[in-house]
Amino acid sequence: MRSTKEPEAKRQPGVSGKSPKGFSRRGFIRGVGISGGVLGTGVLEPAAAAQMATTTGPGPVEVTLRINGQPHKASLEPRVTLLDALRNYLDLTGAKRVCDRSTCGACTVILNGKAVYACTVLAIDAQGKEIQTIEGISSGARLHPVSQAFIDHDAQQCGYCTPGFVMAAKAFLDRNPSPTYEQVEKGLGGNLCRCGTYVGVRKAVLEASRELKGGRNA
Repeated sequence: MRSTKEPEAKRQPGVSGKSPKGFSRRGFIRGVGISGGVLGTGVLEPAAAAQMATTTGPGPVEVTLRINGQPHKASLEPRVTLLDALRNYLDLTGAKRVCDRSTCGACTVILNGKAVYACTVLAIDAQGKEIQTIEGISSGARLHPVSQAFIDHDAQQCGYCTPGFVMAAKAFLDRNPSPTYEQVEKGLGGNLCRCGTYVGVRKAVLEASRELKGGRNA
């Protein structure tokens, strides 16, 4: 009987058996499996592991921030946000971390007279600018009129969003000292309150407006 086996010379290299150069698909797959297992189990040469663990990028630099009229120095990586610098390096924890995505407004501070989300500003970029936090708006033991009005109108429940609201309200009243209710509602649209005390907040801002115009506290 005549053999149907394909002559050895006509086989395609790499399909079965070995290629003329000694390379085979089976050998390649076996090698990939072994190396993949080593990587998957973390079995690396010490030098390679150390190299992979090395972080890249600029290191800490000396930063000076002018906060509430006083200079504050810290050694910060350029990637550190103003919010993290305040809370983690300078122990000014009034600005709160909630969404960390420039959505809720709990981290609001005043930067050169404008309300900003501290989680969106790099600390290194805030150098040379006037930064005001809720820790710096009171006069001694006396609360700022906005803070007092929030208490008088029960504008806070859990209180976590309150510092951001107070700072946003202060910046708003600095620009618009005689707002209407509708203007207050729109002007504080960038701050969210999970407890839903918006009516109390708006009434508090209107009350603070009257107090500030009376010159009882700046």
